[in-house]
Amino acid sequence: MIRVNLLPQKKKAERIALEPSTSQRWLLVVLGILLLQIIGLVLFHQTKVGELEAEERKNAELTGQIGTIRQLVTQHEQVKKELEGLRAREQAIAKLEAARTGPTAALLELSQLLTPGKGPTVDADMISKIQKDPLRAYNTGWDTRRVWLVSFKETNRTVQVEGLARDSQDVSELALRLRASSYFYDVRLLPGRKDAGAKDAGMVAFGMELKVRY
Repeated sequence: MIRVNLLPQKKKAERIALEPSTSQRWLLVVLGILLLQIIGLVLFHQTKVGELEAEERKNAELTGQIGTIRQLVTQHEQVKKELEGLRAREQAIAKLEAARTGPTAALLELSQLLTPGKGPTVDADMISKIQKDPLRAYNTGWDTRRVWLVSFKETNRTVQVEGLARDSQDVSELALRLRASSYFYDVRLLPGRKDAGAKDAGMVAFGMELKVRY
């Protein structure tokens, strides 16, 4: 009878079975690498998704700005017409202001000088100085109906007027009022004007030359 001792072999086989093989270790390494790659891809994907969302937000803002610009361009013609209307209105106002301070104002001032109860347009302080000077003072109670004008000609802001008066004192009073006015200066009487009709009516014909401010 032959006996065979199998105990040591059984333990050796169990030991071999428990020890991992080289192929198993490589498999674990490959799985680890794959896991790291997957994690890296996930992180990369999340980063790109964030960048994509940021770009989409920028695109949305740009789209809004483009829409606003297009709306402004669409309204450009309307705005242009409104601006042209405003400019035309400003020019009309400027013309009215020029007329108010130009020849029209000078004629209105002359009319005021010849209106009973009124006088020249002049600063209040200047009136006080004028009235204290006997050579410049005008008579506030003078009857302006004693003088009337028959001609008014203006060239380059130099005016020539012709008229009739009751006497030479009335002519002098008109000249004083013209000199006191803020609208006129360099007032001088023109010599030797004669009018046959005025003489027959007992009137004095006169002429004046003066400069106007406007």
